[in-house]
Amino acid sequence: MYCAAQPKGRETALGTVASMAADDRVALRDVTVRYGRRVALEAVSGEFLPGCLTAVVGANGAGKSTLLAAIAGTVRLAAGSVHRPRAQRLAYLPQLTALNTDYPLTVQELITLGAWRDIGISGAPDAALRTQVTAAATTVGLQDRQHRHIGELSAGELQRALFARLILQDAAVILLDEPFAAVDARTTSVLLDQVVRWHQEGRSVIAVLHDLALVRANFPTTLVLAHRCVAWGTTETALAA
Repeated sequence: MYCAAQPKGRETALGTVASMAADDRVALRDVTVRYGRRVALEAVSGEFLPGCLTAVVGANGAGKSTLLAAIAGTVRLAAGSVHRPRAQRLAYLPQLTALNTDYPLTVQELITLGAWRDIGISGAPDAALRTQVTAAATTVGLQDRQHRHIGELSAGELQRALFARLILQDAAVILLDEPFAAVDARTTSVLLDQVVRWHQEGRSVIAVLHDLALVRANFPTTLVLAHRCVAWGTTETALAA
């Protein structure tokens, strides 16, 4: 019931990713979350080891998004505990519907927010950071969209921009909630390439997904939820449970 992928330190455009430490694991111990009387998660236990690439699957309302929110620390636990990395080593991308695209922000500014811990909320990016922003935008195919307002973007372009922001965050653990929902096949391919790249760099990627064919083809481990843990292990074994 554990992620078996082993961490590996690799060179990246942002520098060297050191070998992931034990503190970069995510461990769940009897995690329970309730919304009023409704139980979203009940007594979920297990461990995502550093460097894993794990899909979280299940029916609608099975608690998948709640699980990521519990790992990110954005929902209150009714019981249990979550061991997570230090805040700066965890990046969380909720579903697109959680973003207000009316906010007056350009693509370049949105991507730059990935480095806010380094520059502060009101700090100005220096030349090195601007170069990193452009590199991240280029990686996701938005090099010509950097000065567009985020409200002008298609769903696929917006998701690409959010992935570029994650690149700037340079986190050890990356949580993705339905990252390929409402985007076209080309965008899915671009974003999936980045997910694989993160995994190859030794980062942990935990993604909520619905497309089981995509899961089988690209994610070596899977957690199946139905409020409780139904199965957690190799994808072949978990999806056969």
